[in-house]
Amino acid sequence: MDKALYIAMTGAKHNMLAQTNHSNNMANLNTTGFRADFAQARSMPVYYGDGHPTRAYALTERPATNFEPGPMNATGRDHDIAVQGDGFIAVQAPDGTEAYTRAGGLHIDPLGILRNGSGLAVIGNDGPIALPPLEKLEIGSDGTLSIVAQGLGPEAMVEIDRIKLVNPDLAEVSKGEDGLFRLDGGVPAPADAQVSVATGFLEGSNVNAVNEFTQILSLSRQYEMQLKLMQTVKQNSEASARLLQNG
Repeated sequence: MDKALYIAMTGAKHNMLAQTNHSNNMANLNTTGFRADFAQARSMPVYYGDGHPTRAYALTERPATNFEPGPMNATGRDHDIAVQGDGFIAVQAPDGTEAYTRAGGLHIDPLGILRNGSGLAVIGNDGPIALPPLEKLEIGSDGTLSIVAQGLGPEAMVEIDRIKLVNPDLAEVSKGEDGLFRLDGGVPAPADAQVSVATGFLEGSNVNAVNEFTQILSLSRQYEMQLKLMQTVKQNSEASARLLQNG
């Protein structure tokens, strides 16, 4: 009885954790550049000392992130960019470290710092990009930033910096709880001149809404099944106790 109850209890617990993963994917269905997380379940043996496992329990884990590209949504805004193919935009995370994202809705804050839609400073050749007062900003396909300084005409456009675009090995990339990507070990990735961006577009989330909704429904049914199993174990235990009393 104890083993059945333990398995059902851990199964229900990890069904709830898996629900959290899929619910987070669904919640980010419309988040620019979001990458969905996979979830899997497996059986884990429990050992007490040497010998064979005494029982098993269910385990839900997030084994990887889905790096498939999302749809390219045209916005017409000159400061919106989307990475074409593989690669990431380098940004400064809230803790000051370098991180990577696919969210390219850029804007210039009152201090002249170029930021993405999450308010993170975009990194250039020498750290966060700071722009002088300007009339116009153009972003090239290679991330080059060209500006027309305030008070000057179009003929005075000059190249001022370049957005750091990277394309690390995805096997070495991990997604943090803040939704940003980092290299394992925290080492900054080198800039990659082969990565290009499209101006006037934003990349949508790669979440498959139908698949996520189906998984959520399936997990709900599994959770109910685990609760019924726990109730059955309880009833069997009570029945066994009555038989012993009658004996």
